[in-house]
Amino acid sequence: MLVVEDDGEVRHLLARLLRDNGFAVSTARDGREMWEALEKAGADLVLLDVMLPGMSGVEVCRELRRESSVPIIMLTARTTERSWLMKM
Repeated sequence: MLVVEDDGEVRHLLARLLRDNGFAVSTARDGREMWEALEKAGADLVLLDVMLPGMSGVEVCRELRRESSVPIIMLTARTTERSWLMKM
């Protein structure tokens, strides 16, 4: 599993909780690090933050979907549903 989250505390907390529950976890801070991690070790699932620095999580998701069929779960701190999410 690959956790892509720019907030270090959230990223480490998610990774620790997942590891404590038996998952093998890699982490990345942004889209660039995500691609490096995927090339290095691959992933069975990507937890992807919507609000990443540089290229947004939505853009990263679209690019990832063009290149891979790995399942993606989008993470967000937003409290409302966005119309762009429905179009994905």
